Amino acid sequence: MLFLLYEWIKDSEAGRILNFLRYPTFRIIAAGVFALVLGMLVGPKLIARLRLKQHGQSNVREDTPDTHQKKKGTPTMGGQLILLCIAGGTLMFADLKSRGVWVMLLLTFGYGFIGFLDDWLKLSKRNSKGLAGRKKMVLQTFFYLVAIFGLMCTWTQADGSFGPTLLINTKLTLPFIPTRWFNPDLGWFYVVFGWFVVVGTSNAVNLTDGLDGLAIVPTIVSATTFAVLCYVAGTTLNIADSATVNGVSRVVAKPLYEYLGILQVPGGADLAVFCASIVGAGIAFLWFNTYPASVFMGDVGSLALGGALGGLAVLSKNEVVSAIIHGIFFAEILSVMIQVVSFKTTGKRVFRMAPVHHHFELKGMAEPKIIVRFWIVAILCGGVALLSLKLR
Repeated sequence: MLFLLYEWIKDSEAGRILNFLRYPTFRIIAAGVFALVLGMLVGPKLIARLRLKQHGQSNVREDTPDTHQKKKGTPTMGGQLILLCIAGGTLMFADLKSRGVWVMLLLTFGYGFIGFLDDWLKLSKRNSKGLAGRKKMVLQTFFYLVAIFGLMCTWTQADGSFGPTLLINTKLTLPFIPTRWFNPDLGWFYVVFGWFVVVGTSNAVNLTDGLDGLAIVPTIVSATTFAVLCYVAGTTLNIADSATVNGVSRVVAKPLYEYLGILQVPGGADLAVFCASIVGAGIAFLWFNTYPASVFMGDVGSLALGGALGGLAVLSKNEVVSAIIHGIFFAEILSVMIQVVSFKTTGKRVFRMAPVHHHFELKGMAEPKIIVRFWIVAILCGGVALLSLKLR
């Protein structure tokens, strides 16, 4: 809203005073700080309200190690705080004319709504089943299709005829491989591929949310990584580079994305503002969620954050490299898949319990040690993903 206000009055004296709002770097940092401060201010009151409403209810899943039973009574659905902070930072500092920003808000809050239904059913029915998996998948697909065909697709052709045209670049970029070497175009199949990325990431984050602070820090790391990727792919900043023109070596100015050999992402800077809001919201939530947690994020938080990270992977053109960025989430959902396939085919379990963080718990590793080590791996994954920029 502040950016739109600036554009409205930029030719006036007040507009010249607010000139700093036109710089994406300022708005990115400001969005993160705003979301963080908002979360720190609102968090205690929200947690107290959740604790009052959920008093006496068990918010611990039945399919968890016995050590988790001591966490009974800890309020859940703290993801509402995350959503509030993301909305605040994004709406205040992003360019609200950007389609990409509205796609991200739709996916985040749409998937948050699914998580809210799941949490509400668990609490009202007093069991850990919640929303049926099939219904959850249908709703996830619905919000994904609305985002793609409602916001990232035009239905009127240049000649006036009716027909869909995707506004998303359907080419794939691969980590460590320059786009000029290999850049396959999936065409309309990209819609299906994007569905796997968004829905898969959402469910992977949901599975990871099993220990205090385990899911939120990898989310912060992923959002920070995407902020960098979105900014470099969307900025018009030029950088000096050498090029051979008519056999003569000269220094030429190239856009940063072209210099790095990646696809341009229109509106990437404002996607970075959204990423910064996730970072600020995540840090604020971590203040209350760190071991021993005062509140759980619940599915309203984990499904929403997963949908947001999956959407960022698609819109920033980092669908494949997101498997590296989301290394922790990928390992968690992969451990569940391996466990299910192994048990159904051989009758044996590969892990003592899946997702894999429960495996380490049952091996006797202390919860804080598991959490911090997973955080370290998440930071490593983010660093490797950023290294792939220069090698593309």
